[in-house]
Formats: sequence, structure tokens, C-alpha cells
Amino acid sequence: MAGCKDSNESMEALTDRVFTLAKTQYTILAQGLPDDKTPRTVDEAGKLVTADIGWWCSGFFPGNLWLTYEYTADEKIKELAIQQTHKLDSLIVKTKTDHDIGFQLNCSFGNALRLTGDNQWSAMLQEGAKVLAARFSPITGTIRSWNHDGGGKWEFPVIIDNMMNLELLMRFGDDSLKQIALTHARTTIKNHFRPDGTSYHLVDYDPETGAVRLKQTVQGLSDESAWARGNAWGLYGYTMMYEFSKEADMLSKAEDIARTLLPKLPEDGIPFWDFDSPDIPNDLRDASAGAIMASALIKLSTLTADSGLKGQCLKVAEQQLRTLASPEYLAAPGELCGFLLKHSVGHKLAGSEVDVPLTYADYYFLEALLRFRSVNK
Repeated sequence: MAGCKDSNESMEALTDRVFTLAKTQYTILAQGLPDDKTPRTVDEAGKLVTADIGWWCSGFFPGNLWLTYEYTADEKIKELAIQQTHKLDSLIVKTKTDHDIGFQLNCSFGNALRLTGDNQWSAMLQEGAKVLAARFSPITGTIRSWNHDGGGKWEFPVIIDNMMNLELLMRFGDDSLKQIALTHARTTIKNHFRPDGTSYHLVDYDPETGAVRLKQTVQGLSDESAWARGNAWGLYGYTMMYEFSKEADMLSKAEDIARTLLPKLPEDGIPFWDFDSPDIPNDLRDASAGAIMASALIKLSTLTADSGLKGQCLKVAEQQLRTLASPEYLAAPGELCGFLLKHSVGHKLAGSEVDVPLTYADYYFLEALLRFRSVNK
């Protein structure tokens, strides 16, 4: 059940194997959770680490359950998904404002609405979109990310990750909120990307003039390095923005990012945590970046008119999924406190969540499998 690296295994069989494991793992994970906590990772002693609902990843475990229910139609998993989603009912009351509310709500309430059709989930999503949009500055043309000032370094920081939160505005916001999302995406195209096609992690703006103050890669190796997960967020974010907006610039940017990143991947498809690490090939891989890329590449393959890029996207995504479903990355039943994937990297230089399971790695892995199945029906 933990999987094999047999290239003769059909993707259909591989997908069934992973979702069968997900049912087992997530039942275990749910049983180990306090009523007011969400799973975060596993510590060095192999014990579950939890977080409260204000943590930026709090929506991913409910999302994992919803995606598992989508594939398996298991009513017990649906019950767990509903239970874990309702943990976030007080999120807006507690946080008031949060740039990551898209991550928190899209995966949980968004999937609940999509898979049940029950409008009880709608109000939270619409309110969350307003909360996110309230962080927008027409002067900078962006939604502010972090509230802290980086020790006096930042005045209006915007991270590439925020491209992912725009989906909340595009799916559940009115026309004015969708325009905010589009403006943010256009500004990010202008300022976040280097001439070689890779992106910075953070761009800081002057809130009075909108001018760019500085550019950094906070969670990467160095300011000028290509941090893998950040670049994966960009790929996914612009693919998503084109899907909702049909604006040519969004597709062009998604295609450009794909063409930049694909040649940088190792043979098995899972990126090193930073594409510019001098320790490659002996540095850590990041399963979360691989899973995010796989999901984005599969979606991009359905949107691009470039037949060569389409084929390359699907080929690489399949390799990534096969690697993640192998024993090297996939947990055995009962392992990892109930997570699915090993070997993700949160913030290596800070020593935070290094070579561990993470809820968002699981989420985009499952989403990618469902997308691949849909494309190849």
C-alpha cells in the first residue's frame, strides 16, 4: 500500500492507491487532533505538531478531507471534512484581516461548497473575500502580505505566495474585488520577476508613492536565488488567474514561468528547495513545491495553445506524481501521524519545518492526482 516505483503501474491504479491510503491516514490524523487545533507537521520525535485556526495553513487539512471524499465518496470522510471545516467558523471574527485567508477558506469552505452544493458555505467565502480585499492599496496596486515590518526593513511587503489568495476574490468576490485581484496580478508581473524568468519572494513598496523599495527572497537561499516553492506559487497563481479571467497576459506569464522552471527540474521532477543551491545534488528536495508545480502544470496543459508545452507539462507532472507516490516520498499506513508525504521544506535557513510532512504538500498532491485523472479520462 505504501507504493512502488513501478513505471508500469497505471496512473489510475496509482491514484486509487494514494486515495485509499489517504482515507487511512487522515482518519488517524483526525483522531489525534484537539477540538480547536489543525495539523501542522511532525516533530523530530515523531509527534504531531498542531496549530490554531489562525495559522495560514489551517484550511488545508479540511481540504485534504474534501478531496479524499471527492475521489472515494466515503461518507465517513465527508463527516470528518464537515467537522474539520467547521473548526474555521470563527476565523474571520478572530483574525479580522489576513492576507492568507484565501488559503484558509478556498481549500476548506470552497471545496465544501463545490462538492455539496450547499449554500451554507457561501457566506464565509464572500465575507472572506471582502476581508482580503480590504488589504488592497490603490497606490501600490497590490494587496499587502505580512503585517510585520521585518525589523524595520519593510513598509508594504508583498510576497509571491499572495498570488494564491487571489482565487478567493476571483471565485467569490464581486466585480470590484475581481478587479483588485487583476490589478495585484498585473503589478506582480511588473515587479516580482527577474529577466531570467524566476521570481523574487518579496517586493516591498513605498505605501505613499507605490515605488518599489527593495526586493528579497526571504525563505530562499539568497535574495537573488530562485526559491522553489515561491516560483511554484507563481506558476500556479498565474495559471489560476488566466482560468478565471481569460486575460492573455495571465496565460503568457504562466507559460513563461513553466518554460523557465521545467528545465531546472531533476530527472524525477521534484525540485530542490532552492533551484540555485550550491549543494545540489546533495541538498534537500521540497515535495510541497513538486506537488504545487504538478497541479499547476496539469491545469496549464488544458489552457495553453502551445502543443509542445502542453505535452511537456503533462509529461513532467506525471513524473512528479509517480515520484511522490513512491516509497521515497509516500508514507506507509500509520506513519507520519497520518500525513501523506515526506520531505517538504518550509523555511530551511530559519530551521523551520525542514524535511518534514506538511498539510499543503498533501493538498496539492491530491489535487494534482484529481486533475490528472480528469485530463486523462
